[in-house]
Amino acid sequence: MAGHSKFKNIMHRKGRADAQRSKLFSKLSREITVAAKTGMPDPAMNPRLRLAVANARAESMPKDNIERAIKKASGADAASYEEIRYEGFGPGGTGVIVEVLTDNRNRAAANVRSLFSKHGGNLGETGSVSFMFDRVGRIVYPASAGGEDAMMEAAIEAGADDVESDEEEHVVFSAFETLNEVAAALEATLGAAK
Repeated sequence: MAGHSKFKNIMHRKGRADAQRSKLFSKLSREITVAAKTGMPDPAMNPRLRLAVANARAESMPKDNIERAIKKASGADAASYEEIRYEGFGPGGTGVIVEVLTDNRNRAAANVRSLFSKHGGNLGETGSVSFMFDRVGRIVYPASAGGEDAMMEAAIEAGADDVESDEEEHVVFSAFETLNEVAAALEATLGAAK
């Protein structure tokens, strides 16, 4: 029965799971570091950092790793990651916006261009696609949070732009820049969102 060792199967499966988890934690750590660099290193004052920390906690990232990523942003020896936005057209002329977080601008451009060409698309100029999109904040509440009129009234008082309701949920839209303030105002009135 060579090759049918239960221990070896467990060992290889655990190694593969650990490698996937490590890759995910590295990605989340980079996002936390960049968010802390672009704003304040305090999650209460930096909505992007707060979101990055919430995403890391959702994936069970240890608290020490989160704190280390935030401290890394304030250090002078930290790798300089930059955000780059590429615009292009996919198959059938579909507009695509790709946001990249990289430490090497040239490599990222080559990789994105290669992916577009492999899948039947092409990279466009800056501004060739972005005019078709609006960047908005989205907050979702279950239908049990209140009726349509109550939800609309609470959203208007909170400073939201629009509310769409159906039998399952209420979706509140706001400007991306005011998402945190609208969410806090709605949470005070209606409780926590989904």
